[in-house]
Amino acid sequence: MATSVSKRHLSENGALIERHWQELNNRRRLYTWLGLAFLALTLFSSLWFANESNAGKFFDRLPHFFDFVGHLMPRDPIEIVRALFDLPSPYDDGSFKYNYPDGRLYVTESFYVPEYVHKMLETVNIAIFSTVIGVFFGFILCFLAAKNLMPNPWIRGIVRRLMEILRAFPEVVIAGFFLAILSLGPIPAIAAVSIHTIGALGKLFFEVVENADMKPEEGLRAVGANWIERVWFGMVPQVLPNFTSYFLLRLEINVRASTIIGAVGGGGIGELLRLSIGQGHEAKTLAIVLLLFATIFAVDQFSAWLRRRLVGDQAFQLAQ
Repeated sequence: MATSVSKRHLSENGALIERHWQELNNRRRLYTWLGLAFLALTLFSSLWFANESNAGKFFDRLPHFFDFVGHLMPRDPIEIVRALFDLPSPYDDGSFKYNYPDGRLYVTESFYVPEYVHKMLETVNIAIFSTVIGVFFGFILCFLAAKNLMPNPWIRGIVRRLMEILRAFPEVVIAGFFLAILSLGPIPAIAAVSIHTIGALGKLFFEVVENADMKPEEGLRAVGANWIERVWFGMVPQVLPNFTSYFLLRLEINVRASTIIGAVGGGGIGELLRLSIGQGHEAKTLAIVLLLFATIFAVDQFSAWLRRRLVGDQAFQLAQ
């Protein structure tokens, strides 16, 4: 009632604005419904294509989606702990399914490192080394790609195209190329993850540089500083906290990428995970998954702690 009364008291211009707003609102609703209908049609078409392309019939197998989870349940929950720490199993029947102690890496005659812990450390080592390489070269290239620091369009364009090429392919594709050349092992994984990290971090870094305040750089230029001095003293102190955040984020991503590459022969925990899933070893699979979750959580917590130490607690406090 209040709305109808207010509309009757509108002026001619007000009524015109009201009609225009109603037209825009109706058009927005129409576009929203058309977009939802197109999305539903696309989703249905994709599911239909998946059903026709899948060898086991997608819709027929959909009710069995969680059967795999049931198959992962070991006969004894303590088996997960035994598999994780290479402890003898009372169910050992001489098969690979329960041969936990065979994977021990003995440091001394009595002290050993569990196999999965050792392989997880290898995966983390691949990720850390690759991330450091990516940060080093991405740090150098980003200043050459930033429009506010590199006025030469040829140099800027070449560097940006180079970084686009480096990040154009997923790590696992690059790893397949290097595995064919360098054989199996962690070296192809390091090369693949490093190449992709250079391209990805280089782009993130130069976008941070382009959004930085140019007043310190202009002041250094006014007193005769060269290009390197302007970058080092005028830009790096501003962008370093953001660079650190991207470095730590990329480290988490590279831990997961190194695991995936390990499944195709790049060393580390990924290959063991692939084998345990393929052979139906429930306790081994869950032990590796648990270790992966714990590692990612530890890396995330370490990243948050390190960022607080570098940036300061005041950056994480709400403004009063």
